Amino acid sequence: MLQKAFYIFVKISVLFLLGLNVRRKELLPSKGPAIIVANHNSHLDTMVLMALMPFSRLKDIKPVAAADYFFSSPLKAWLSEHVLGILPLERKGAEAGRDPLEGCYNALDEGKVLILFPEGSRGEPEKMTRLKKGVSYLAARCPQAPVVPVFTHGLGKALPKGSFLLVPFFCDIFVGEPVTWQEDRIQFMKLLQERFEALSSEKSFAPWE
Repeated sequence: MLQKAFYIFVKISVLFLLGLNVRRKELLPSKGPAIIVANHNSHLDTMVLMALMPFSRLKDIKPVAAADYFFSSPLKAWLSEHVLGILPLERKGAEAGRDPLEGCYNALDEGKVLILFPEGSRGEPEKMTRLKKGVSYLAARCPQAPVVPVFTHGLGKALPKGSFLLVPFFCDIFVGEPVTWQEDRIQFMKLLQERFEALSSEKSFAPWE
């Protein structure tokens, strides 16, 4: 119930406060298992991607986020689990002999749609950093799951890193053709990186001041 109420609030906020221009929305997965991967500049990224999905699929959408940040206190953990529906990623899990992606594997096996940010953490607006290879392990483990790249522009200015004040801003969302498992992690990551580069160059953007 709380997650549904939050989704409605986010959807209304996104529609009224952000001027979203979404290209090829129809390429977003209509069912799972599937993986949505996007560049990461703002906490708005997750909320906007969730708002683009139909309400009927809400229960199947699982944003993946760092457990050491979103579950660092009892209050944040409760909000992350019950309101945002976050699937925690234990970045230090491997040190304890556990596969940090185990929860993601299970979610894909259950037919969920994961929202993942392969850069790992929020960076400067529209400046992508090197993609981490974790997404390739997910694709190899669940090759039937399409990996849909999404490039966002403007969200890092609407709610910059370290800010809690949302600024109305025109934002562009570019959805790319799904990438499928290539039987080779290096080739898969190369293809995914190229797909992001193509999406980011679709439109000429004025430089941030």
